[in-house]
Amino acid sequence: MSDRSLASLGSLGSLGALAIVVALGSLAFVSVADQAWAGGAESQKTAATKAWTPPLAPDGQPDLQGVWHSNSATPLERPKALEGRQFLTDGEVADLRKQADRLFRDGSGNSDFAGGDNFFLAAFANLELYKNPNSTSSSVEMDDREFDNRTSLIVDPPDGKIPALTPEAQQKRAAAQEAGRRPPAGPEDFNNALRCITFGVPRLGGNFGVGIYGYYQIVQTRGYVVLITEAIHAARIIPLDGRPHLPQSIRQWHGDSRGRWEGKTLVVDTTNFSPKSNFMGSAESLHVVERLTRVAPDMINYEITINDPATWTKPWSAVIRLRQTRDKIYEFACHEGNYDVMRGMLVGARAEGGR
Repeated sequence: MSDRSLASLGSLGSLGALAIVVALGSLAFVSVADQAWAGGAESQKTAATKAWTPPLAPDGQPDLQGVWHSNSATPLERPKALEGRQFLTDGEVADLRKQADRLFRDGSGNSDFAGGDNFFLAAFANLELYKNPNSTSSSVEMDDREFDNRTSLIVDPPDGKIPALTPEAQQKRAAAQEAGRRPPAGPEDFNNALRCITFGVPRLGGNFGVGIYGYYQIVQTRGYVVLITEAIHAARIIPLDGRPHLPQSIRQWHGDSRGRWEGKTLVVDTTNFSPKSNFMGSAESLHVVERLTRVAPDMINYEITINDPATWTKPWSAVIRLRQTRDKIYEFACHEGNYDVMRGMLVGARAEGGR
Protein backbone atom coordinates (compact mmCIF):
# COMPACT_ATOMS: atom_id res chain seq x y z
CA MET A 1 0.00 0.00 0.00
CA SER A 2 1.24 3.53 -0.78
CA ASP A 3 2.38 6.03 1.84
CA ARG A 4 -0.74 8.02 0.94
CA SER A 5 -3.10 5.21 1.94
CA LEU A 6 -1.13 4.24 5.04
CA ALA A 7 -1.13 7.82 6.30
CA SER A 8 -4.86 8.14 5.66
CA LEU A 9 -5.69 4.88 7.39
CA GLY A 10 -3.53 5.95 10.31
CA SER A 11 -5.71 8.98 10.78
CA LEU A 12 -8.67 6.67 11.40
CA GLY A 13 -7.01 5.00 14.37
CA SER A 14 -9.75 6.11 16.72
CA LEU A 15 -13.50 6.44 16.61
CA GLY A 16 -13.17 10.17 17.25
CA ALA A 17 -11.36 10.85 13.99
CA LEU A 18 -13.93 8.87 12.05
CA ALA A 19 -16.80 10.56 13.83
CA ILE A 20 -15.47 14.01 12.89
CA VAL A 21 -15.42 12.94 9.26
CA VAL A 22 -18.83 11.33 9.31
CA ALA A 23 -20.55 14.09 11.23
CA LEU A 24 -19.80 16.54 8.47
CA GLY A 25 -21.77 14.34 6.07
CA SER A 26 -21.69 14.57 2.34
CA LEU A 27 -22.31 17.39 -0.09
CA ALA A 28 -23.75 18.79 -3.31
CA PHE A 29 -23.22 21.09 -6.45
CA VAL A 30 -24.47 23.46 -9.49
CA SER A 31 -22.87 24.54 -12.73
CA VAL A 32 -19.72 26.57 -12.30
CA ALA A 33 -18.57 26.58 -15.91
CA ASP A 34 -19.45 30.24 -16.36
CA GLN A 35 -17.89 31.48 -13.12
CA ALA A 36 -14.52 33.22 -13.35
CA TRP A 37 -12.07 33.15 -10.47
CA ALA A 38 -11.18 36.47 -8.90
CA GLY A 39 -7.76 37.92 -9.57
CA GLY A 40 -5.87 38.31 -12.86
CA ALA A 41 -3.89 35.08 -12.72
CA GLU A 42 -6.93 32.98 -11.85
CA SER A 43 -9.06 34.64 -14.55
CA GLN A 44 -6.39 33.79 -17.13
CA LYS A 45 -6.46 30.19 -15.96
CA THR A 46 -10.25 30.09 -16.41
CA ALA A 47 -10.05 31.52 -19.93
CA ALA A 48 -7.49 28.90 -20.88
CA THR A 49 -9.65 26.20 -19.29
CA LYS A 50 -12.72 27.15 -21.36
CA ALA A 51 -10.72 26.91 -24.59
CA TRP A 52 -9.39 23.44 -23.80
CA THR A 53 -10.93 20.46 -25.64
CA PRO A 54 -11.12 17.17 -23.70
CA PRO A 55 -9.92 13.89 -25.25
CA LEU A 56 -12.56 11.36 -26.28
CA ALA A 57 -13.18 7.89 -24.88
CA PRO A 58 -13.77 4.91 -27.25
CA ASP A 59 -17.53 5.65 -27.21
CA GLY A 60 -16.88 9.12 -28.63
CA GLN A 61 -17.81 10.98 -25.44
CA PRO A 62 -15.42 13.13 -23.38
CA ASP A 63 -12.92 10.95 -21.51
CA LEU A 64 -13.42 11.30 -17.75
CA GLN A 65 -11.60 8.10 -16.87
CA GLY A 66 -8.92 7.91 -14.22
CA VAL A 67 -8.40 8.54 -10.51
CA TRP A 68 -9.38 11.97 -9.22
CA HIS A 69 -8.72 13.64 -5.88
CA SER A 70 -10.82 16.13 -3.95
CA ASN A 71 -8.76 18.08 -1.40
CA SER A 72 -10.34 21.53 -1.40
CA ALA A 73 -9.75 23.81 1.58
CA THR A 74 -12.73 25.98 0.59
CA PRO A 75 -15.40 25.89 3.32
CA LEU A 76 -18.81 24.43 2.54
CA GLU A 77 -20.62 27.58 3.68
CA ARG A 78 -19.31 31.14 3.42
CA PRO A 79 -17.90 32.36 6.77
CA LYS A 80 -19.66 35.32 8.36
CA ALA A 81 -16.49 37.41 8.09
CA LEU A 82 -16.66 37.03 4.29
CA GLU A 83 -20.35 37.82 3.83
CA GLY A 84 -21.04 39.40 0.45
CA ARG A 85 -17.72 38.23 -1.01
CA GLN A 86 -17.83 35.39 -3.50
CA PHE A 87 -14.07 35.44 -4.14
CA LEU A 88 -10.79 36.18 -2.41
CA THR A 89 -7.99 38.07 -4.11
CA ASP A 90 -4.83 36.26 -5.19
CA GLY A 91 -2.96 38.04 -2.40
CA GLU A 92 -5.42 36.81 0.22
CA VAL A 93 -5.09 33.25 -1.08
CA ALA A 94 -1.29 33.50 -0.84
CA ASP A 95 -1.62 34.70 2.77
CA LEU A 96 -3.94 31.80 3.60
CA ARG A 97 -1.40 29.32 2.26
CA LYS A 98 1.37 30.84 4.37
CA GLN A 99 -0.79 30.81 7.49
CA ALA A 100 -1.85 27.20 6.89
CA ASP A 101 1.78 26.17 6.37
CA ARG A 102 2.74 27.72 9.68
CA LEU A 103 -0.18 26.17 11.56
CA PHE A 104 -0.38 22.70 10.05
CA ARG A 105 2.61 21.93 7.85
CA ASP A 106 5.66 22.69 9.96
CA GLY A 107 5.98 19.02 10.95
CA SER A 108 5.73 19.70 14.69
CA GLY A 109 2.22 18.34 15.19
CA ASN A 110 1.57 21.05 17.79
CA SER A 111 -1.76 21.91 16.18
CA ASP A 112 -4.66 19.46 16.35
CA PHE A 113 -6.18 17.74 13.34
CA ALA A 114 -8.42 20.27 11.57
CA GLY A 115 -11.19 18.48 9.69
CA GLY A 116 -13.89 20.00 7.54
CA ASP A 117 -14.12 23.79 7.41
CA ASN A 118 -11.85 24.15 10.45
CA PHE A 119 -8.74 24.08 8.26
CA PHE A 120 -9.80 27.16 6.30
CA LEU A 121 -11.24 28.97 9.34
CA ALA A 122 -8.07 28.48 11.41
CA ALA A 123 -5.85 29.76 8.59
CA PHE A 124 -8.20 32.68 7.90
CA ALA A 125 -8.15 33.69 11.60
CA ASN A 126 -4.33 33.38 11.55
CA LEU A 127 -4.33 31.54 14.88
CA GLU A 128 -1.10 31.00 16.76
CA LEU A 129 -2.08 27.37 17.34
CA TYR A 130 -5.16 25.35 16.43
CA LYS A 131 -6.64 23.31 19.27
CA ASN A 132 -9.87 21.28 19.25
CA PRO A 133 -10.99 19.33 22.35
CA ASN A 134 -12.82 16.86 20.09
CA SER A 135 -9.75 16.05 18.00
CA THR A 136 -7.99 12.73 18.55
CA SER A 137 -4.96 13.28 16.32
CA SER A 138 -2.49 15.96 15.30
CA SER A 139 -1.90 18.01 12.17
CA VAL A 140 0.87 15.67 10.97
CA GLU A 141 -1.84 13.15 10.02
CA MET A 142 -3.73 15.59 7.81
CA ASP A 143 -3.89 15.35 4.05
CA ASP A 144 -2.67 18.38 2.11
CA ARG A 145 -5.42 20.87 1.24
CA GLU A 146 -5.68 23.17 -1.78
CA PHE A 147 -6.77 26.81 -1.52
CA ASP A 148 -8.40 28.73 -4.34
CA ASN A 149 -10.21 32.07 -4.59
CA ARG A 150 -13.70 30.82 -3.69
CA THR A 151 -15.15 31.67 -0.27
CA SER A 152 -17.65 28.78 -0.23
CA LEU A 153 -18.33 25.55 -2.08
CA ILE A 154 -21.99 26.52 -2.15
CA VAL A 155 -22.71 28.64 -5.23
CA ASP A 156 -26.50 28.79 -4.94
CA PRO A 157 -28.02 30.48 -2.96
CA PRO A 158 -25.68 33.37 -3.76
CA ASP A 159 -25.02 34.02 -0.06
CA GLY A 160 -23.12 30.72 0.10
CA LYS A 161 -25.35 29.32 2.85
CA ILE A 162 -27.44 26.13 3.04
CA PRO A 163 -31.15 27.11 2.94
CA ALA A 164 -33.23 26.90 6.09
CA LEU A 165 -34.64 23.57 7.22
CA THR A 166 -38.37 22.96 6.94
CA PRO A 167 -40.30 22.64 10.24
CA GLU A 168 -40.52 18.89 9.62
CA ALA A 169 -36.76 18.61 9.18
CA GLN A 170 -36.11 20.73 12.28
CA GLN A 171 -38.18 18.32 14.36
CA LYS A 172 -36.41 15.35 12.80
CA ARG A 173 -32.98 16.83 13.53
CA ALA A 174 -33.92 17.66 17.13
CA ALA A 175 -35.12 14.08 17.66
CA ALA A 176 -31.88 12.71 16.21
CA GLN A 177 -29.79 14.96 18.45
CA GLU A 178 -31.76 13.88 21.49
CA ALA A 179 -31.34 10.21 20.57
CA GLY A 180 -27.61 10.80 20.13
CA ARG A 181 -27.31 11.89 23.75
CA ARG A 182 -28.42 8.45 24.95
CA PRO A 183 -26.02 5.49 25.05
CA PRO A 184 -26.71 3.14 22.10
CA ALA A 185 -28.71 0.02 22.91
CA GLY A 186 -27.20 -1.81 19.93
CA PRO A 187 -25.55 -1.40 16.52
CA GLU A 188 -28.81 -0.14 15.00
CA ASP A 189 -28.47 3.07 17.04
CA PHE A 190 -25.32 4.08 15.16
CA ASN A 191 -25.57 5.87 11.83
CA ASN A 192 -24.92 4.25 8.44
CA ALA A 193 -21.34 5.50 8.25
CA LEU A 194 -20.26 4.29 11.69
CA ARG A 195 -21.83 0.92 10.88
CA CYS A 196 -19.77 0.89 7.65
CA ILE A 197 -22.87 0.42 5.51
CA THR A 198 -22.39 3.53 3.38
CA PHE A 199 -21.10 7.08 3.57
CA GLY A 200 -23.97 8.08 1.32
CA VAL A 201 -24.54 9.93 -1.94
CA PRO A 202 -23.41 12.53 -2.81
CA ARG A 203 -19.95 12.83 -1.27
CA LEU A 204 -17.81 15.83 -0.39
CA GLY A 205 -14.52 13.94 -0.16
CA GLY A 206 -11.29 15.74 0.60
CA ASN A 207 -12.92 18.55 2.58
CA PHE A 208 -12.50 16.24 5.57
CA GLY A 209 -8.72 16.43 5.34
CA VAL A 210 -8.33 12.64 5.28
CA GLY A 211 -6.95 11.43 1.96
CA ILE A 212 -9.00 8.29 1.42
CA TYR A 213 -12.25 10.22 1.65
CA GLY A 214 -11.34 12.34 -1.34
CA TYR A 215 -10.44 9.69 -3.93
CA TYR A 216 -12.74 8.86 -6.85
CA GLN A 217 -12.28 6.65 -9.89
CA ILE A 218 -14.30 6.94 -13.10
CA VAL A 219 -14.65 4.08 -15.59
CA GLN A 220 -16.55 4.44 -18.89
CA THR A 221 -17.98 1.90 -21.33
CA ARG A 222 -20.31 2.38 -24.29
CA GLY A 223 -23.50 2.01 -22.26
CA TYR A 224 -22.42 2.70 -18.68
CA VAL A 225 -20.27 4.87 -16.46
CA VAL A 226 -19.01 3.67 -13.07
CA LEU A 227 -18.28 6.11 -10.24
CA ILE A 228 -16.08 4.52 -7.58
CA THR A 229 -15.26 6.02 -4.18
CA GLU A 230 -12.35 4.64 -2.17
CA ALA A 231 -13.96 4.95 1.26
CA ILE A 232 -16.19 1.90 1.81
CA HIS A 233 -15.22 1.00 -1.80
CA ALA A 234 -18.64 1.87 -3.22
CA ALA A 235 -19.22 1.54 -6.98
CA ARG A 236 -22.22 3.21 -8.62
CA ILE A 237 -22.95 1.53 -11.98
CA ILE A 238 -24.91 4.10 -13.99
CA PRO A 239 -26.68 3.24 -17.28
CA LEU A 240 -26.57 5.76 -20.13
CA ASP A 241 -29.20 4.21 -22.45
CA GLY A 242 -32.17 6.41 -21.50
CA ARG A 243 -34.03 3.80 -19.46
CA PRO A 244 -36.52 5.17 -16.90
CA HIS A 245 -35.91 5.21 -13.14
CA LEU A 246 -36.97 2.21 -11.08
CA PRO A 247 -40.55 2.17 -9.75
CA GLN A 248 -41.02 4.37 -6.69
CA SER A 249 -41.61 1.26 -4.60
CA ILE A 250 -37.98 0.18 -5.07
CA ARG A 251 -35.60 2.11 -2.81
CA GLN A 252 -31.80 1.84 -2.50
CA TRP A 253 -29.04 3.11 -0.19
CA HIS A 254 -27.45 5.17 -2.99
CA GLY A 255 -30.67 5.84 -4.86
CA ASP A 256 -31.32 4.93 -8.49
CA SER A 257 -28.97 6.77 -10.89
CA ARG A 258 -29.48 7.41 -14.60
CA GLY A 259 -26.89 9.15 -16.76
CA ARG A 260 -26.89 11.12 -19.99
CA TRP A 261 -24.54 13.38 -21.92
CA GLU A 262 -25.33 17.05 -22.41
CA GLY A 263 -22.60 18.22 -24.76
CA LYS A 264 -19.30 17.72 -22.91
CA THR A 265 -20.99 17.23 -19.53
CA LEU A 266 -21.99 13.93 -17.95
CA VAL A 267 -25.28 14.45 -16.08
CA VAL A 268 -26.30 11.90 -13.42
CA ASP A 269 -29.88 12.08 -12.10
CA THR A 270 -30.52 10.13 -8.87
CA THR A 271 -33.85 9.43 -7.15
CA ASN A 272 -35.41 6.52 -5.19
CA PHE A 273 -33.31 6.86 -2.05
CA SER A 274 -34.10 4.57 0.87
CA PRO A 275 -35.87 5.93 3.97
CA LYS A 276 -32.75 4.65 5.76
CA SER A 277 -30.42 6.72 3.59
CA ASN A 278 -29.06 9.89 5.15
CA PHE A 279 -27.60 12.91 3.38
CA MET A 280 -27.45 15.68 5.97
CA GLY A 281 -30.84 14.53 7.29
CA SER A 282 -32.39 13.99 3.85
CA ALA A 283 -33.55 10.53 2.78
CA GLU A 284 -36.40 9.21 0.61
CA SER A 285 -37.40 12.63 -0.79
CA LEU A 286 -33.88 13.46 -1.93
CA HIS A 287 -33.27 14.26 -5.61
CA VAL A 288 -29.64 14.72 -6.69
CA VAL A 289 -28.33 15.97 -10.04
CA GLU A 290 -24.56 15.65 -10.54
CA ARG A 291 -22.65 17.19 -13.44
CA LEU A 292 -19.10 16.20 -14.34
CA THR A 293 -17.25 18.30 -16.90
CA ARG A 294 -13.58 17.84 -17.72
CA VAL A 295 -12.30 21.39 -18.11
CA ALA A 296 -8.52 20.80 -18.16
CA PRO A 297 -6.12 17.86 -18.53
CA ASP A 298 -5.97 17.51 -14.74
CA MET A 299 -9.33 18.90 -13.58
CA ILE A 300 -13.01 17.96 -13.53
CA ASN A 301 -15.67 20.38 -12.35
CA TYR A 302 -17.86 18.13 -10.20
CA GLU A 303 -21.15 19.89 -9.62
CA ILE A 304 -24.25 18.92 -7.72
CA THR A 305 -27.73 20.25 -7.12
CA ILE A 306 -29.68 19.06 -4.07
CA ASN A 307 -33.46 19.16 -3.90
CA ASP A 308 -35.59 17.82 -1.06
CA PRO A 309 -38.69 19.89 -0.24
CA ALA A 310 -39.20 17.82 2.90
CA THR A 311 -35.81 18.90 4.29
CA TRP A 312 -34.87 22.33 2.89
CA THR A 313 -37.02 25.32 2.01
CA LYS A 314 -35.45 25.48 -1.48
CA PRO A 315 -32.87 23.61 -3.61
CA TRP A 316 -29.19 24.40 -3.11
CA SER A 317 -26.05 23.80 -5.09
CA ALA A 318 -22.29 23.70 -4.67
CA VAL A 319 -19.23 22.71 -6.65
CA ILE A 320 -15.91 21.02 -6.00
CA ARG A 321 -12.94 20.59 -8.32
CA LEU A 322 -11.44 17.13 -8.75
CA ARG A 323 -7.75 16.95 -9.61
CA GLN A 324 -6.32 14.03 -11.57
CA THR A 325 -3.74 12.00 -9.66
CA ARG A 326 -1.36 9.11 -10.29
CA ASP A 327 -2.38 7.61 -6.93
CA LYS A 328 -4.28 4.34 -6.99
CA ILE A 329 -7.54 3.34 -5.37
CA TYR A 330 -7.03 0.82 -2.56
CA GLU A 331 -9.41 -1.37 -0.60
CA PHE A 332 -10.99 0.43 2.33
CA ALA A 333 -11.79 -2.45 4.66
CA CYS A 334 -14.80 -0.98 6.40
CA HIS A 335 -17.76 -3.36 6.51
CA GLU A 336 -20.81 -4.00 8.66
CA GLY A 337 -19.36 -7.26 9.98
CA ASN A 338 -16.41 -5.46 11.59
CA TYR A 339 -17.42 -6.72 15.03
CA ASP A 340 -14.31 -5.71 16.98
CA VAL A 341 -14.75 -2.06 16.02
CA MET A 342 -18.49 -2.18 16.76
CA ARG A 343 -17.86 -3.80 20.14
CA GLY A 344 -15.37 -1.06 21.00
CA MET A 345 -17.78 1.69 20.00
CA LEU A 346 -20.59 0.19 22.09
CA VAL A 347 -18.38 -0.31 25.15
CA GLY A 348 -16.97 3.21 24.91
CA ALA A 349 -20.36 4.84 24.38
CA ARG A 350 -21.93 2.99 27.28
CA ALA A 351 -19.01 3.79 29.59
CA GLU A 352 -19.32 7.47 28.65
CA GLY A 353 -23.06 7.29 29.30
CA GLY A 354 -22.63 5.67 32.71
CA ARG A 355 -24.19 2.34 31.73
